[in-house]
Amino acid sequence: MWGGRFSGGPSSVMQEINASIPFDKRLWKQDIQGSLAHIKMLAKQGIVEDDDANKIIVGLEQIFEEFLENGVPVDLTLEDIHMTIEKRLTEIIGPAAGRLHTARSRNDQVATAFRLWVRDAIDEVLQSLHMLQCVIVQRAEENADIILPGFTHLQVAQPVTLGHHFMAYYEMIRRDIDRFECARNRLNVSPLGSAALAGTGFNLDRDMTSSALGFDAPMGNSLDAVSDRDFALDYLSAASQSSLHLSRMAEEIIIWASQPYGFVSLSDQWSTGSSIMPQKRNPDAAELVRGHSGRITGQLNALMMVMKGLPLAYSKDMQNDKPPVFEAHDLFGLCIVSMSGMIETLTFHADNMHKAASSGFSTATDLADWLVRDLNIPFREAHHITGATVRHCEDNDIALSEIPADILTSIDGRLEGKPLPDLSVEGSVNSRISYGGTAPLRVRGMIAIAKQECGL
Repeated sequence: MWGGRFSGGPSSVMQEINASIPFDKRLWKQDIQGSLAHIKMLAKQGIVEDDDANKIIVGLEQIFEEFLENGVPVDLTLEDIHMTIEKRLTEIIGPAAGRLHTARSRNDQVATAFRLWVRDAIDEVLQSLHMLQCVIVQRAEENADIILPGFTHLQVAQPVTLGHHFMAYYEMIRRDIDRFECARNRLNVSPLGSAALAGTGFNLDRDMTSSALGFDAPMGNSLDAVSDRDFALDYLSAASQSSLHLSRMAEEIIIWASQPYGFVSLSDQWSTGSSIMPQKRNPDAAELVRGHSGRITGQLNALMMVMKGLPLAYSKDMQNDKPPVFEAHDLFGLCIVSMSGMIETLTFHADNMHKAASSGFSTATDLADWLVRDLNIPFREAHHITGATVRHCEDNDIALSEIPADILTSIDGRLEGKPLPDLSVEGSVNSRISYGGTAPLRVRGMIAIAKQECGL
């Protein structure tokens, strides 16, 4: 490729460290897509004759079919996917292939192909996250009335409904989708035509190539166009944040499926056994989703470290931009599909959930709220009265609703002759009617909105 400048070839080690074809071969479709847009523009502008342009177009289409059927050949001497395609094009059509690189550098070529690949990756992710949302909404609707304990500090706090719990994750995924959509909008500008770093003296029509590739506009600064990898970092950032949400879901499935909790059972499809303990049903898929989040966020950190000190414009360090994105995308895609499958096939044990929700004096806040709302007692005083009531119940192993009237009066005289409110877990959840609350009525309202958003 650069034989005119160099009299000797690279060492075998240099060849190995310099070659990116083992991983950037994944860009082959996007590279051909960019090349087709480029050559059609060159022909339209009269920079390349129609006869040569037509040969190049036919050759690129043939390569597309070959790679689609047989995969991409890996030859380290060709360095990358761009030279691999150019060499094969030369074999097919001869010297005319050399005109394809007119007014183009590998710098804007790879920036274009990688940007197109990330855009396609985001579209895949958005489709998968939408499917996960649909599964979450369906399970939320099926279980809108089931009661389980809500936790803070992993201690029983207040009863909530399972539908409400699921809809919390719906909101997280909703934000994840928004982050990916914003990342897609930002990346959708074209670097093609920026050449190596300074633009070109050829009379290009960058609007034509931009439009042909589905971009909103060409990028306005050639230095930035070839050196920008914000779009890759945006993808990794969104994937990392979403993977944390998936990890939190996975952790709850792991906890809920354990025998001390017994809230759920995993299907055979999404669990494994033990090599020594025949009774075991292990939540391996959930554990791997939880573990993969660390690898995904690690890829974000890896690319940030690559980019942190690079001067304008292109440096070979940036060859390391693709492996983090490729690995994160593969792992993230597996995590989304696995989470959808697990949630869709979970079996819920409502009795165990209800029993746990009824423990730990989970309706104590309802008692405090009643003291404030019905007896006009300041909340801090109500908090103290409720705490003393809970302490008595705990010491005497009785429920809040079972505390004798004389004990209530001894705790605070203002309670004399006042019948306690409904302190059952059903009464508690049904009373939480504030917007965004856990009352089944409210939850079903939010589910109805979510179903519209999901097209269900």
